Amino acid sequence: MNGHFSPAGGATVPVLRLGDVLLVTLQGDLHDSTAEQLQHDIVEAIAHSRVTGVVIDISGVEIVDSFLGRVLAEIAANARLLAAQTVVAGMRPAVAITLVELGLTLPGLRTALSTEAALALLGSTGSPAARGPRGEPR
Repeated sequence: MNGHFSPAGGATVPVLRLGDVLLVTLQGDLHDSTAEQLQHDIVEAIAHSRVTGVVIDISGVEIVDSFLGRVLAEIAANARLLAAQTVVAGMRPAVAITLVELGLTLPGLRTALSTEAALALLGSTGSPAARGPRGEPR
């Protein structure tokens, strides 16, 4: 399932499937309707493609407001219910500070400094076979 989802409003959010992992790259500001559509699209993609991990790269996002923070947390919660882990990669220091100031703890979301680190955290493909005997990435 390589492709782009076209949410209402014409914005396009790229979604790439890498083995058992979906890679979602957010660029610039996300409008509320685009964020809601993205949440729906990711949940549908997990359910239909049976991936075990989702990496959301937010390195191109300058500002995360409380709505987008909640959407990220809801994506992680929905993914967890569908047996997939979510890792947010590339969070800028200013974004982290804002999330703390807003009191958003983002339960269920793991973080990594880069997309590469996020993929390693998920065991490259997110599958148990890609992990060592104690669950650490090989």
